[in-house]
Amino acid sequence: MSDMTDTGGPVLAADGTPLKRSLARALRRQKMRALMLIAPLLLFILISFILPVADMLYRSVQNGIVTETLPRSVVALADWDANSGDLPSEAVFAAMAADLKDAAAAKTHTKVGTRLNYENPGISSLFRKTGRKAKKFDVENGGPWKEALIDINKGWGDPDNWRTIQTYSPPVTAGYFLNAVDMRVGPDGAESRPESEQIYMNLLKRTLWMSLTITVCCILLAYPVAWILANLPMRQANMLMILVLLPFWTSLLVRTSAWKILLQQQGVINDILVWIGLVDDSARLVIINNQFGTIVAMTHILLPFMILPMYSVMQTIPPTYLRAAKSLGATDWTAFWRVYFPQTIPGIGAGSILVFILAIGYYITPALVGGTKGTFISNQIAFHISSSLNWGLASALGAILLAVVLVLYWAYDKIVGIDNVKLG
Repeated sequence: MSDMTDTGGPVLAADGTPLKRSLARALRRQKMRALMLIAPLLLFILISFILPVADMLYRSVQNGIVTETLPRSVVALADWDANSGDLPSEAVFAAMAADLKDAAAAKTHTKVGTRLNYENPGISSLFRKTGRKAKKFDVENGGPWKEALIDINKGWGDPDNWRTIQTYSPPVTAGYFLNAVDMRVGPDGAESRPESEQIYMNLLKRTLWMSLTITVCCILLAYPVAWILANLPMRQANMLMILVLLPFWTSLLVRTSAWKILLQQQGVINDILVWIGLVDDSARLVIINNQFGTIVAMTHILLPFMILPMYSVMQTIPPTYLRAAKSLGATDWTAFWRVYFPQTIPGIGAGSILVFILAIGYYITPALVGGTKGTFISNQIAFHISSSLNWGLASALGAILLAVVLVLYWAYDKIVGIDNVKLG
C-alpha cells in the first residue's frame, strides 16, 4: 500500500500528520501500554526468581574473603612452591603476622578460618587461637615470625595448612563445585575425594531415583481417580473433587506428621497388620526413617498435583470416541489403549513435570520421615544454609540441581515435546 496520494503528497491522518508516522506512533503507544500492564509481573519475576538465582550462582564461585583478610600473605605466598614439602619463607610468616594483627582488630580472622575450614577441617582453630594473641604482635620490631607463630600453634608448621591458604586465595574458586561433586583441589589439580567422604553424588542419584519413583506412583494412583472424576455426573464429580482438594487446606507439616504416626513401628499400620495376623508383634515392619517412608508420604502429598492436570485433560475427551471405537469392533481394552489413552498423554506429561520438579526440591517431608536413608540433596542444601553456614557449597549444590532439572526438561522436550503438555 502506498503512503502517497495521487498528487504526490503523503497520505495524512485526521490530525494532519502523515499516516505512516501516525500509525507508528499509535503502535508504539500500544506496545508501551502492554509493557506497563506486564511490568509488575516482570518486576516480581526479576526480584523473586532471577536475582536469587543470579546471587546463588555468584556465591557458588565467590571467594574474596581470603584475599580481603590476608592480602599481604596472599601476595607473599604467590612464589611459594606448595609441592616442595618445605615451609614458606620468613617473609611469608611476617606477612601473615601483619595480616592476622589487622584481622584480629577487625574481628575477621574467624571468618577466614571458617572459610578455609570447609576445605581443610581443623584449620579454623589455627586462626582462632592465633587471633587471640595477634593484637599484641609488634609487626615492626617483632620476629622471627616463623618460630613465633609455630610456638603459638604448631599448625603453622604444617605445609598442608599453607597449601590450603594458597590454593583458596583467588577471589574466584571452583572449590565449592568440586566439593559438590565429591572432588577437591589437590596438589596436582582436581582429584576425587576418598570413597568414605563421597556423599553428594550418591545423594543426587538417590534424589533423582526417588523423585522418579514418586512420579510413577502418582501416575498409577492418579489415573483411575482422574478417570472416575471425568466420567461421573457433575454433582458427584464435584463432591469427589472436594476430597482431592482437601489436602491443600491442611498444613504440610500436619500431613507429614500424620504419616509419621501411621508408619512408625508402634503406629496404626503395624498395629492393624499385627491384629489381623499378617505380621508378628516381635517382627513389626520398619516402614519409616527409610526410602519407603519418604516415597509413601510424598506420593500422598503430591498426588493432587497429578490428578488435577489429568482430570482437566480427560474432561475434554468426548465419550463418543470410545463408543465409536466399540461400534467398529474394538474391545474395551483396545478402545481404551488405542483411542482414549493417547489423548490423555498431555495431562500425564503436565502432571509428571509438576510432580517431579516439586519432589526433587522437597526437604521437610524427607527430613521428618526419611531418617538417614530417605533424605534428598535438598536436605543437605538446607543444612548448609541454616546450620553449617557454608553458603558457597549450598549454592553450588543448588546450581547443580538446577542444571540437572534443566537438562531433564530439555530431554523431555526432545523426546516427548513440551508442546504436547496440556493442562486442559
